[in-house]
Amino acid sequence: MLNEDERRQGAEEILRAEREGKPVPQLSKTFPAMEIADAYRVQDLWAEQRIAKGARVVGHKIGLTSRAMQLASKMTEPDYGRILDDALFNDGAKIPTSRFIKPRLEVELAFVMGEDLGGPGVRIHDVLRATEFVVPALEIIDYRTEVPRAIVDTIADNAAFGAIVLGGRTIRPFDVDIRWVGATLSQNGIIEESGVSAAIMGHPAAGIAWLVNKLHDVDAKLLKGQIVLAGSFTRPVDIARGDVISVDYGPLGTIGVSFI
Repeated sequence: MLNEDERRQGAEEILRAEREGKPVPQLSKTFPAMEIADAYRVQDLWAEQRIAKGARVVGHKIGLTSRAMQLASKMTEPDYGRILDDALFNDGAKIPTSRFIKPRLEVELAFVMGEDLGGPGVRIHDVLRATEFVVPALEIIDYRTEVPRAIVDTIADNAAFGAIVLGGRTIRPFDVDIRWVGATLSQNGIIEESGVSAAIMGHPAAGIAWLVNKLHDVDAKLLKGQIVLAGSFTRPVDIARGDVISVDYGPLGTIGVSFI
């Protein structure tokens, strides 16, 4: 375990990487005693600094929702981070690549909460009942530390969250069977990835139920109006300046963005 001063140093390192646009050494190497609880505390301290400078928490993201990614990270469960309002983009946005270090793009669904939801014991049906809208979304992930990364590096780095793009057709959670929402991601006119949302723990709401129960452990919950990214159902695609991205969700519409 780390002491609070070491955790603050870790948060400052992540903030420095953001300011300078260059990755810093892995916190797991700088602080070899770092554990999962330390990493989430570093994330807390990072968020406190960003909020003090004017950012606002508008939701949460869930990562490592696929079994393959968990095995690669030597984890047995997902992880989570925060979504800040200065990292929200809409369909059609021109997104500056200069705000990221090494951006990659993932295809997801976002849940918009219609009521507060807290644990313990939350299940998929509780999530669906508390959700007002489900909307197609993209997550831009980014690494503020060098690679290869241990799981504590990813968690401390706000679960690799970079930005979110919202778009497509807004639906209510029972309008369609959201397990079978599919999508194709085209990069500069070429389909690079495709997937179906059932790949997210069998149901995209399963990860959100997990998140609510984990937040209960730290006396927190999801709040009405918050956005929750449920996890990717495609592999990440590397992004560079000049790329044009189109993601087709079929009946749920499309999201198109460009990187400048």
